[in-house]
Amino acid sequence: MSKPNKITIAGSGLVGALQAIYMKQQGFDVHLYERRSDMRKNLMSAGRSINLALSDRGFRGLSGVGIDDSIREISIPMYRRVMHDVDGTLTFQPYGKDGQAIYSVSRGALNCKLMDLAEQSGVNIHFSHQLVDVDLNTATAGFKHEEEIKTVESDFLVGADGAFSEVRNELNKKPWTNYSQYYIDYAYKEFSIPANEDGSHQIEKNALHIWPRKDFMLIALPNPDGSFTLTLFFSKSGELSFDSLDTIEKAEQFFKDYFADALALMPQFREEYTTNPAAAMVIVKCFPWTFKDKVMLIGDAAHAIVPFYGQGMNCCFEDCFVFDELLQSHDGNWSELMRKYENSRKPNADAIAELALRNFIEMRDKVSDPTFLLQKKIEARFTELHPGKWMPLYSMVTFSHTPYSEALKIGDRQEAIMQHVMQTSDIEDQWDSKEVEIYMLEQLKS
Repeated sequence: MSKPNKITIAGSGLVGALQAIYMKQQGFDVHLYERRSDMRKNLMSAGRSINLALSDRGFRGLSGVGIDDSIREISIPMYRRVMHDVDGTLTFQPYGKDGQAIYSVSRGALNCKLMDLAEQSGVNIHFSHQLVDVDLNTATAGFKHEEEIKTVESDFLVGADGAFSEVRNELNKKPWTNYSQYYIDYAYKEFSIPANEDGSHQIEKNALHIWPRKDFMLIALPNPDGSFTLTLFFSKSGELSFDSLDTIEKAEQFFKDYFADALALMPQFREEYTTNPAAAMVIVKCFPWTFKDKVMLIGDAAHAIVPFYGQGMNCCFEDCFVFDELLQSHDGNWSELMRKYENSRKPNADAIAELALRNFIEMRDKVSDPTFLLQKKIEARFTELHPGKWMPLYSMVTFSHTPYSEALKIGDRQEAIMQHVMQTSDIEDQWDSKEVEIYMLEQLKS
């Protein structure tokens, strides 16, 4: 196919808005269609308010179109984890080297900002247009608007319409396509800690707070107005679950038993527990992500994951960055561009999906475990001594651009080495010994 001119993007969420900016900057006539009304006029219409964690991959995606500084202005750096024990005892774990941080940002505020920037770049956004029909062969889409079906013709269609993508549903009807959808047995519910009267934060501002409780956990991320957004990740059903906490009295007692220090800072707990839904979490995998030279999937439409590594949005923004790099290096050859895009991103999307599930276990079970913290201490020391030989898995994923699939392989190898190290006699006293260092070096060579 020759280079397209008119681009239709279905979905003005985070990835749709960013992809629109990228394609507009490449000179395309970009039209962005969104089933919802303009959330900027009513932020409550944005739906989920769960805070997100921007890291290096996400910022690289934003910097590719020169908007990273604009997004930093509405974000808060978090330099470490703060773990809250049941009795209120606090322990700390830095995220990386001095100065390294992940950034807390409101999903709704970020989406509004990206739509502003898209419009400023010349993207046309059409709100209250629900995608109801797709012709993959012609990249034609039908949108329902005010009870009428509007047929939109274009040269290229981008499905950025989320985990329950209508574009993907149409693609799945074609032969030789594979698709899976898996709900984990956990749900999440959101709460808040308000700011102090002077607008300051009631608990440490520049940190991600975690209340790890083995089978469930509560986390809190800071907001610029001094508040915190809290998220409880908890079993959907079972003896101790959202379903079992079927009265507000039971829910409040549960928080008193497991999160007393947080509950003391949550004056709207009863209202929020009753009003805010227990939302599901789904993993979506599919392939291919493209059809001929006319249609492609991007972001959650291609690879929805659970949020426990804080990489869902970052992975989606990396999609946009990688596609743009490929676009610039495949002048006019859209067939090759489509193949390179899906074949380069699919293994990495699968890898971060796996890592996200693993990290849930780490966050809820291990972050307050002394043995786990000692292992991280050993890895940090070894990284400092031999920075070119070892990088902790979390740092590879969060503070580097190492492909997710490569990071997974390296991380598994390093974990196998660490499991042997942690069996060393008196490791608590020997953790910083020359013998441990030499053993790790030898294992890396083998």
